[in-house]
Amino acid sequence: MEARSAQDLPADGEWQYEPKWDGFRCLAFKSGQNVDLRAKSGKPLGRFFPEVIVLLRDLAAAQFVVDGELVIEIGGRLSFDALQMRLHPAASRVEKLSKETPARLMLFDMLVDTDGTVLTGEPLSARRVALEAFAAKAALPGQLELSPFTRDRREAEKWLTSWEPGATDGVVAKRWDGAYECGERAMVKVKRLKTADCVVGGFRYESNGAQVGSLLLGLYDKDGTLNHVGFTATIFDEERTALTRRLEAIREPPGFTAKAPGGPSRWSTERSGEWEPVRPELVVEVRFDHVSNRRFRHGTKLMRWRPDKDPRQCTYEQIEPF
Repeated sequence: MEARSAQDLPADGEWQYEPKWDGFRCLAFKSGQNVDLRAKSGKPLGRFFPEVIVLLRDLAAAQFVVDGELVIEIGGRLSFDALQMRLHPAASRVEKLSKETPARLMLFDMLVDTDGTVLTGEPLSARRVALEAFAAKAALPGQLELSPFTRDRREAEKWLTSWEPGATDGVVAKRWDGAYECGERAMVKVKRLKTADCVVGGFRYESNGAQVGSLLLGLYDKDGTLNHVGFTATIFDEERTALTRRLEAIREPPGFTAKAPGGPSRWSTERSGEWEPVRPELVVEVRFDHVSNRRFRHGTKLMRWRPDKDPRQCTYEQIEPF
């Protein structure tokens, strides 16, 4: 069962609200000594998380199917980068990382009980009772844990603004009386609102066009160098012509004085080297969802221009808690 995005938590009807964990969604299957982990896409995950396979195999329960999230914590914060490092072709590397940075499985639903009863047609209220009974016997701190929940919408709204930074990135809402609808977007997810003020260090033209297509964003490090951290392409068409003239008027190298666009990475595109540097004078406030390796994992949304902001105030400190 998947989730659809929303701006606000649902209030109509009966809902259960849970933290949205920043990890790999995982269905875990056990039958006797056979344990299988599957990603949301259906691809196998077991070879990348051998410690979780062993953990589930050693449980007293002989059979079950649970839904949850694989997460890795480093220094008290969840690390998506550490999860991605597990997707390595070398078994020796995976084995090494499984000992150095072991993953844990956060449980939030039960699809088949330990007695073999299929629960997908049962309401969430019944599935949660079964999951809590399972966790009471099987949970192990730091390895296999029960994800918390609340029925109080006001409490869930507080999670969106005051949940421990770096722990979760939003809230998921599920109908208390709803069945587990496989393959359907029957849940609702609301992400935490996170913004940062960034310096425009460069821009890219639209593909085969003469107007700006995206802004390249930068943040200053402690040593005063400007690092490329991502981009935003949410530019209104009616503003594009004037913005293009404004950027071309301040076009000047180097743009970024440390990490710059164009280097090979998983964010690169075929046009990643084609960008125009500008003097670091313009500041924009952008909304972002995830930070990975000190940069925005996805494109950001331009919220507003900040002419009142000194570019030198745009530092990494804004995004380091995430």
